Amino acid sequence: MAFQYIKNVKIEGIAACVPSRIEENSGLSLFATPEEYQRFVDTTGIERRHVVSDGICASDLCFEAAEKLIADLGWSKPEIDCLIFVSQTPDYRLPATACVLQERLGLSKECMSLDISLGCSGWVYGITTLAALLAGGQLKKGLLLVGDTVTVTKSPLDKSTYPLFGDAGTATALAYSPDAVGIQSCLYTDGGNYEAIIIEDGGARHPVTPESFVMKEYENGSIRNRLQSYLDGSSVFTFGISKAPQCVNNLIEHFGLNRETVDYFLFHQANMLMNEKIRTKLKLPAEKVPYILKDFGNTSSTSIPLTMVHSLKDEISQEKRNFIACGFGVGLSWGAVAFETNKIVCSELIKI
Repeated sequence: MAFQYIKNVKIEGIAACVPSRIEENSGLSLFATPEEYQRFVDTTGIERRHVVSDGICASDLCFEAAEKLIADLGWSKPEIDCLIFVSQTPDYRLPATACVLQERLGLSKECMSLDISLGCSGWVYGITTLAALLAGGQLKKGLLLVGDTVTVTKSPLDKSTYPLFGDAGTATALAYSPDAVGIQSCLYTDGGNYEAIIIEDGGARHPVTPESFVMKEYENGSIRNRLQSYLDGSSVFTFGISKAPQCVNNLIEHFGLNRETVDYFLFHQANMLMNEKIRTKLKLPAEKVPYILKDFGNTSSTSIPLTMVHSLKDEISQEKRNFIACGFGVGLSWGAVAFETNKIVCSELIKI
């Protein structure tokens, strides 16, 4: 199993940015009646979402979060040694968006920059990767930029996906510190179920053709084309409620962690029904599992850091806190990470 205990690294700050445009699910024509809309809210917990306007990319949201965080930390940009951008809505097929962001942020040409293509598990994978790069002490400071504009990949005629998702970008600052407790993580993959969440066309396997744009109605009543994402809801639900609790328990057992000393458990937020089943399986008190689904929806890879900024800003800015975070989704990919924050910089939520 991919268990890792990465020492000598600490989180120094976190920031998030969302689009200022808000879309209310109650106004969508996808719901035929008020009763149907209410059933949706009761199941998912999602009433509204922040949605990008034309021309705004995940990199734009991450750029704003990074600029604010760097300023609030008082970091010197030439001192930033590494930049990781995690997203499945990059600016281009090539080059890597991390390279674009390195120049745009004014970072040194000696800054190592790379993309990671992951969705809902992206922050957990990203923080593990960046921590591992910093742990040796040759690289001192790094930025993890995690963002997705998933709404642009959804068909507005697809009831199974469109009302669920919102857009966001985040920045997490890590630094080498010889006396830091570090992080503990476990990471998993099941590529045998890669088709459970997929955009079928647009890659090298299935390039864009005229047929890619044809809108088709499916058995569940959704209408989409092959450049818009497909979600096998029942398969993903079963996956989430089984693998997420198992993953968290594996992390706790492998490293001998005391769950009672964990202040908050932060889960990727897919929908309320799934997340509450995960919480109850783990026998966690509600006050230790914060949600932002109501106002932001499923924000893919950003849901964990966005929750910290939106719901826990004052606490993590003023107190030491222990966390376990768990991400799960497209890939299929999942993982969990245990970490602490100790009076870190947590910037105000940015809206653009």
